[in-house]
This record gives sequence, C-alpha cells and structure tokens, in this order.
Amino acid sequence: QVQLVESGGGLVQAGGSLRLSCAASGRAFSGYAMGWFRQAPGKEREFVAAISRNGGSTYYADSVKGRFTISRDNAKNTVYLQMNSLKPEDTAVYYCAASGAPAQAMSIRVINYWGKGTLVTVSS
Repeated sequence: QVQLVESGGGLVQAGGSLRLSCAASGRAFSGYAMGWFRQAPGKEREFVAAISRNGGSTYYADSVKGRFTISRDNAKNTVYLQMNSLKPEDTAVYYCAASGAPAQAMSIRVINYWGKGTLVTVSS
C-alpha cells in the first residue's frame, strides 16, 4: 500500500504561483511513476503531469506545458507540482497519483494509488 497526501492548494490570483506537494508513505516510493491529475467542477478528471521513477523524464498536458513543472525527491518520498502563470481555468481539485506503469503511459486507467486531493482556486 502507498498512502498519498497532497498539500499546498489554496486561493491565488490569475498570474500567480503555487507549489503543490505530495508526501508518500508505505511501499517503495521510487518504484512508482508519479503523476498529477485535476478535476474541475462538472468535468472529468484529467492528466496534468507525470514523472518517471528516477525523475529523469517528465510529461505534461498541452494546457500546462511551459507553466507547470513536476519534480520528485525520492529521499523525501515527495513529488511536487510548481504551477506558475496560473489561469482561472486551472481551478480544480488536484490529485497526486502513483502508477506501476511507465510515466509516458500515465493515465487514469493505470493508477494504483490516489491521494484525496487539494483544491486550487484561481481568481480572475
């Protein structure tokens, strides 16, 4: 079992920045590709970013490319999502996820563990 706990969400003005953290406990963190997903009100959960087991490869949704950065610290069992130039359409609950699949294959269908989410609200 892997337990994931997100933190760092909140209210920010458009153009601002937030950094989300996801602390993992349980089985070997470095054995999982990690990802961030988000779900806006009334919409389906969607992929945001993924990072490989050793942190050497990252992948992003087109909507966040160039603005968001995913990173991980395997010594601290933590994955991060730095979000810059935030837009109102980034408003959503952000979920951390762990997958046994390769990071480039990250999708809802291959997630082994989910966090409970943290709310990000971007005001215009």
